[in-house]
Amino acid sequence: MADDISYQTWTTLTSTPGETESLAERLGRLLQPGDVIALVGELGSGKTLFSQGLAQGLEVPESFYITSPTFAIINEYPGRIAFYHLDLYRVDSVAELSELGLEEILYGQGAVAIEWAERLGENLPGERLEVHLAFSDESSRSLIFHAFGANAKQRLATLVFSYESADDKS
Repeated sequence: MADDISYQTWTTLTSTPGETESLAERLGRLLQPGDVIALVGELGSGKTLFSQGLAQGLEVPESFYITSPTFAIINEYPGRIAFYHLDLYRVDSVAELSELGLEEILYGQGAVAIEWAERLGENLPGERLEVHLAFSDESSRSLIFHAFGANAKQRLATLVFSYESADDKS
């Protein structure tokens, strides 16, 4: 049924960090090789928490604690498919990223979550799902999803259907 709906944008509000993480876990269960999740938001808005939820949905073993790779820039985790977690907060230029083999990751066979994705600018893949996280209050977050490309639109439509038809959103 979700295939009948083609979302390009979806906005939702989560009331607790657990609800934000649960929403990300739902999305993680849907991700396929080559999917890119571009995370945008202020410091402390929940990008790393969202990445932790994605990792759960991708079946990354619990023995791997998902932290923001601020200094490493890229962390790779095993799971149902490989999960690459990038944090571009400390990256000064796109040239730095080319030295890291970023293209191989972005267009590879894993799922990718990019914190501070806006730093890639026009180098972001055309096929991606952007998630903009913003503070609503101390524990609530506003999440705006923008799907770019057919695969991202399909993932978003399925997520929306799953989330909105769930009895318990946490």
